[in-house]
Amino acid sequence: METSKILELVVIALLGGLCAILSNKGIAVFNDGLRPILPEFLEGKIGKKELAATSFALSFGLVIGFGIPVSIGASIILVHSILLMTDIIGSWAPEGKLGLVLSGGVGAIYGIGLVLGLQKVVDLFAMLPVNFMPSLSVVGAPIIVAFSIFPAIAIASQHGMKKGAVALGATLLTLVFVKRFGTITLDNGTAIKLSAEGMSLLVGMIFMIIFAMMVKSDGTESNQALVSVFLERVNRIKKNWLWLALTGGLVAAATSLLIIAGDPISLNLLKDAKFNEAALAAFARGIGFIPLVFSTAIVTGVYSPAGTTFAFVAGIALHGNPAVAFVLGALLMFVEVQLLSLVAKALDKFPGIRDMGEHIRTAMNKVLEIALLVGGAMACEQIAPGIGYFWVIGLLLLNRKAKKPVVELAVGPMATISLGIIVNILYLIGLFIPVVAK
Repeated sequence: METSKILELVVIALLGGLCAILSNKGIAVFNDGLRPILPEFLEGKIGKKELAATSFALSFGLVIGFGIPVSIGASIILVHSILLMTDIIGSWAPEGKLGLVLSGGVGAIYGIGLVLGLQKVVDLFAMLPVNFMPSLSVVGAPIIVAFSIFPAIAIASQHGMKKGAVALGATLLTLVFVKRFGTITLDNGTAIKLSAEGMSLLVGMIFMIIFAMMVKSDGTESNQALVSVFLERVNRIKKNWLWLALTGGLVAAATSLLIIAGDPISLNLLKDAKFNEAALAAFARGIGFIPLVFSTAIVTGVYSPAGTTFAFVAGIALHGNPAVAFVLGALLMFVEVQLLSLVAKALDKFPGIRDMGEHIRTAMNKVLEIALLVGGAMACEQIAPGIGYFWVIGLLLLNRKAKKPVVELAVGPMATISLGIIVNILYLIGLFIPVVAK
């Protein structure tokens, strides 16, 4: 085997193994929808089984239905194919030393296997009598736009319905405006598309911070012994800066070797050796991810193994030079963590912003509950038209009557997985005919 190929396999194995370990430890996950759920598990509010099921439902459909199909036909793998799967591996592995070993080992093997046999992964799941895996991507679909709603809900909870409505209206206008005018075409014809969801979330966050800063101190918040919600969360990320810097470095190195790309646009540009255009596309995407990654990190204490995705920009800019790319990617991740701390300290000086933490977390959970339930219903109906809505609604209401109910965050994902298994069994005994016959 060529030396360059061995280097690629080593880098992808290290990236897959380390990211799976960080997921297992609750330090970092790639799926933005999973990040707010992890603290619920770490604080014992949900169990390992619920976390694993939710992680699987949120991420696996995107791996099979989005990440791998986009990667097929190119020599470059969309990073979602790797990091979403390491989220699942880490959440399914047990806690403790055994979990760390299993996470690292399975994550490394998966990374290598993906590089060596991308198409075979798709073929494997296509062998199911009723292949419901692509439908799993629908479970997390509402989360992308729903995330931009939570600032308005937090504002309404903390400051009243009227201010919440103002923020929601501004968020909606931003969403519509960016969707309509958010594509920038360069002179060479390359199109840079701003994230409508990211920009609308940014506007909502700005309203949330402004309203919170308007709350006047009554003098009681000057107590230096007051524990900061924000700093407590950020310090959890900060103490793991070394591990996060390593993942940032590995992401940049893997991108430099043209093993992975951060998004479909830059992937296709890299495939055609358009490095400057790819770097610009990745940079624009990184700007759009700052409000989402920073806001969820500050509130949850859980970061992303790719950070705000600027590590991809470093890797593209230094293509063919993985050693320097690793150093720059690690440095960028370190700077991000430090900026996170500075932002948290600045925000914590205002009493309204300190009180905002719990409202944000509650709003996130409520938004996620509804988004996952809607996504689960849509996915189930896609798997079994005419049956899907019945299944989700039935499980939801039965769960509420159970002596030990499952948290509603997990109802949508678990309903989707269970229905997918059931329809395969029904197909084998001749009681179910899929929409698209094999």
